[in-house]
Amino acid sequence: MGKKIAVGILGGIALVGIIIGFSISGTYNSLVQLDQATQAQWAQVQNTYQRRADLVPNLVATVKGAANFEQGTLTAVTEARAKVGQVTSGAVENIARDPAAFKRYQQAQDGLSSALSRLIAVSENYPQLRATANFRDLQAQLEGTENRITVERQRFNEAAQAFNTRRESFPTVVIAGFFGSKFAVKPYFQGQPGSEKAPEVRF
Repeated sequence: MGKKIAVGILGGIALVGIIIGFSISGTYNSLVQLDQATQAQWAQVQNTYQRRADLVPNLVATVKGAANFEQGTLTAVTEARAKVGQVTSGAVENIARDPAAFKRYQQAQDGLSSALSRLIAVSENYPQLRATANFRDLQAQLEGTENRITVERQRFNEAAQAFNTRRESFPTVVIAGFFGSKFAVKPYFQGQPGSEKAPEVRF
C-alpha cells in the first residue's frame, strides 16, 4: 500500500512537472512570436526612414541651384542627416530592446524631420525653385515617405504594445525575467513636443 502511495505521489509530481514545462514552453514561444513581430515591424520603420535619408542628397542638390537659398537651412539638413547616419550605424539590430539607444535614434530622426520641415517652409520664398519639375517630384516623394513613416511608427507601437501586454502579464512576467534582456520591455515612439503630425511638405 505504501509503495502505491509513493508511486502515486511521484507520478503526481512528474505530471505537475510536465504541465509546468509545457506552460513555460508555451509562454516562451508566444514571447518569441511577439518579439519577432516587433522586430519585423522595426525593420519596416527602418526601411521608411532609409528611404527618406536617400531622398535628402537629391533634395539638397536641387535646392542648392536656387539663387541665394539660405545656406544655414541646407547645412542644418545635411548635419541632421549625418547624425541619423551616426546613430543607425551603431547596434541597430537590438535597438528595439534598448530604450536608451531607441531614444537617441528617435531624437536623431526627429531632428532630420524638423530640418526638412524648415527647408520646405523656406522654399516657399523661392517660386522659381518650386516651379521646377525635379523639386516638385522630390517634394511629393518626401510627403509620401513622411506619411509612410507615421504609419510604420504607429504599427511598431501596436506590435510593441502587444508584446509588452503579454510580457507584463502574470505569470509571463516571471518567466520573461529568467531570460534577461532577451525579452525586455519594448520602447514606444513618442510624438515630437508640440507636433502631432508629419512635417508639412505641400506645395
